[in-house]
Amino acid sequence: MDANQTALILVGYQNDYFAPDGILRGVFDDPNRVDRVLANSLAFIREAAKTSMSIISTPIVLSPTYRAMASSVGILDSIKQSGAFKEGTPGAQTIPQLLDFGDRISYVSGKVGFNAFSNTSLEEELQRRGIKHALVAGMVTSLCIDSTGRAAYERGLSVTILSDCTSGRTGAEHDFYCESIFPLYARALTSTQVLQELEAVSA
Repeated sequence: MDANQTALILVGYQNDYFAPDGILRGVFDDPNRVDRVLANSLAFIREAAKTSMSIISTPIVLSPTYRAMASSVGILDSIKQSGAFKEGTPGAQTIPQLLDFGDRISYVSGKVGFNAFSNTSLEEELQRRGIKHALVAGMVTSLCIDSTGRAAYERGLSVTILSDCTSGRTGAEHDFYCESIFPLYARALTSTQVLQELEAVSA
């Protein structure tokens, strides 16, 4: 894995998921797992930031009228009803821990659904940087992470899901995706395993 041709795609690192009072923390059966995902993610980003790897965050920010969700169902309807990710609210803002990395992290706007490529310039940004391998991290394993990972694969990228930097609504859901779904189109590796690969290439 060549860091020059690798991009870390961050999905949903916003207050509504990760802040202690985040609206969507209740989506998870064990909120402590959210804290572990954040700790693992920040540790990985700190190491990735030392390399030439591209780091791109793709926040979901929705209009106050939720016009993009006129016929929402399932968890998207829950997001709409709870007022999550609403433009101009603290919950939609990027977590401060990510902002601490300054311009080492790039931001791609426009995401209004599960797939970080839909309605955004992410594909063009990856092409411009010559990216061949996508690492995907964030929330939620079975929704945005799966949708974004598949979309990356369909665009010809090699995909790795950082299994300890994402969470399902339940532990069982998360494990099922990592063990049975992601291997259909990607690898599911821990952040430590990915760092070991990067170190092996640069050695």
